[in-house]
Amino acid sequence: MAVAPDAQGPPICARVDNRGMLLAADAPLLRLILMSGGHIGSELTVPDLAALVRLVRQTGTAVTQQAMIGDGPDVRLVDVEAVPDEEGIHLALHRWDRLLSPPDILGVADADFENARLETDGAWRTDAQLLMVRMAAALDRDFGFLPATTRGHPFSRIFRLLPDPTGDIPFLAALANGTDFKDQPAELIVSDKIPVLLSGRALVGEDGRFAGLSGQIRLVQTQQIQAPPPRGVSDFDLLLASQLEPALRGPIGRAIDHADHLALQTDGPLRQDYVRYAEDIAGAARHLLGLVDDLANLNAIEQPDFTIATEALDVADVARRAAGLLAVRRMDQGLSMTWPDGAIWVAGEFGRVLQILVNLLANAIRYSPEGGQIRMEAVTHADMAGIAVIDAGKGIAPEHHERVFGKFERLDGNIGGGSGLGLYISRRLARAMGGDILLDSQPGQGARFTLLLKAWNAPISGAA
Repeated sequence: MAVAPDAQGPPICARVDNRGMLLAADAPLLRLILMSGGHIGSELTVPDLAALVRLVRQTGTAVTQQAMIGDGPDVRLVDVEAVPDEEGIHLALHRWDRLLSPPDILGVADADFENARLETDGAWRTDAQLLMVRMAAALDRDFGFLPATTRGHPFSRIFRLLPDPTGDIPFLAALANGTDFKDQPAELIVSDKIPVLLSGRALVGEDGRFAGLSGQIRLVQTQQIQAPPPRGVSDFDLLLASQLEPALRGPIGRAIDHADHLALQTDGPLRQDYVRYAEDIAGAARHLLGLVDDLANLNAIEQPDFTIATEALDVADVARRAAGLLAVRRMDQGLSMTWPDGAIWVAGEFGRVLQILVNLLANAIRYSPEGGQIRMEAVTHADMAGIAVIDAGKGIAPEHHERVFGKFERLDGNIGGGSGLGLYISRRLARAMGGDILLDSQPGQGARFTLLLKAWNAPISGAA
């Protein structure tokens, strides 16, 4: 018999270490763990709690959500707080006395939710805060992402809702009125924005309050209308833009997700050689994804109508952000780095300037000797301003200065594994913003790449 929701005693607590191994548990929970084959020093054997611990270990942040726990013939719906600290994760299970009868269980979640296929394509459920509680394991195969990685994340980071043919959003009406909804158009953000239709219903807890949503997901078969190609666009450009890039990006991204999931050992310990294999696969897949990005950028900048809208931009701030993005790679090589303080206002577009500086810094890291130094310096020249990226590598002979900006040019063959497009794309982007990239280098004296953009003498208030 279920206990009234306000009849709450002290929480049932447990603690796991940084590897996810059980250190201690209060008697009611420990009894359940022992019955399910676990023990002190083992991984948690309660599926919902084990999945929650994996999520907290992955994100490093506290998570609060509901969990269904079986205790002999009983099933409990508990509120779990999982809080990480330096020594592990503390679990506090509230409302332990809340037992669910069979009808309640079906109203909250299907008993074999992870393996069942509701309707045709899968199933999902959120808690009252619209945090994802679970998604059917079959979605791994059909939609190409790991359902376990969505647990604890907001619904809005997994699905992007779209208006239906009448302009309405059925999901919002159902949420406001506590009713069912059907055929809500959406994009599956976690799987390359795949178009889907969502159907579901609001869940009500035994206290009569909203307890979340439970629903189904179906793929949408879309027919895209092809616009006539602009003049000067080759067959390869059309293939890249309409088929090759989107066809490659999804599978490569899923390969990265799967390999990272294995390398993190979130489903349990693996042999170290398997972990290294997974890390190698993830690294190779990221390299391929970088090539796809380069090809997509190449396709974009070579369109006849390619333009970049500029605004007042602090390029020194962008440089510091670029340095932060590459900090781990730099430290792995023991490299030190300096960057300019203050602000340097130019006319540019944040994303494109960041792309250029990340490429220049990545090259500097790639060609710098271990333990060396990379400097970023503020530069002004007439009505131009920008950032110089200076490394202590082996340098580039003057006769090759223009060649390094060529398409698919790599002076050192396969060293670094780049596509030979980074500097070509970066210079094209700089020139599209009214600027340029200059090179000053001699053999044995390192290289100095300078991004120059038009100075912004009267910065817009609040621009960044």
